[in-house]
Amino acid sequence: MPIPQRRLAVGPLVFGVVESPGPEGSSRPPVVLVHGIGMSHRYLSKLHALLAAEGRVFSIDLPGFGGLPKPPHDVDVPAMASGLADVVASLDAGPVVLIGQSMGCQWVVELAVQRPDLVAQVVTIGPVVDAGHRSVLAQTAALAVDSLREPPNVNALVLTDYIRCGIPWYLTQLRHMVGYPIEERVAVLPVPLLIVRGGRDPIAGEEWCRELRDRAGSARLVVIPGHPHNVQQSAPRATFSALEALVTQVGTER
Repeated sequence: MPIPQRRLAVGPLVFGVVESPGPEGSSRPPVVLVHGIGMSHRYLSKLHALLAAEGRVFSIDLPGFGGLPKPPHDVDVPAMASGLADVVASLDAGPVVLIGQSMGCQWVVELAVQRPDLVAQVVTIGPVVDAGHRSVLAQTAALAVDSLREPPNVNALVLTDYIRCGIPWYLTQLRHMVGYPIEERVAVLPVPLLIVRGGRDPIAGEEWCRELRDRAGSARLVVIPGHPHNVQQSAPRATFSALEALVTQVGTER
């Protein structure tokens, strides 16, 4: 059973942490899940549960999301990643497998570049933002297309989390999301990278994901056919299967 969410303050930034201790004696490295823009740990819950059956898992809610207090000042991607790094360090979990989804990919990649001592492996699920479609208009259009492909229950979850986030904070983070050059940061990523995308994801296209894979020093790409952007929620078992060999391998290397 997950431990109820606790809050951790890093200066003025308030993070939420949901932890599952996993089975006793597990040799798998701890996993940290990070949501995307507007969202919370709720749309990572299915993947969290599958991972927790085999090891320690943390799902992190970032400041201003999931009902957490909005920061008193603007927070760009490097600043958010720095605060998140302090949270990961406080978990006393050793090097972790960092998994981000959508904008969460930006935060986990940036964290790993800043603090590689905290990270064994980075996983990006539906990484943004495609350098060929780096505008608010293009991203809004892709999101609209994706919403037509998502299951109704996923759309309902996304909508309610967006409401909790609020338009002002969403738009503030959207500006940072569109401006962050993730392709440049994966090129200097000092740990291995796994890229996962749904085969029908209009936000993280296959050509874009291939570019990220090719720019990184050590990277693999896994495509889950027939699923859209929130593949970790619409196809949690397939996503888990894509991760399972990875986290087991990392565990044996420790």
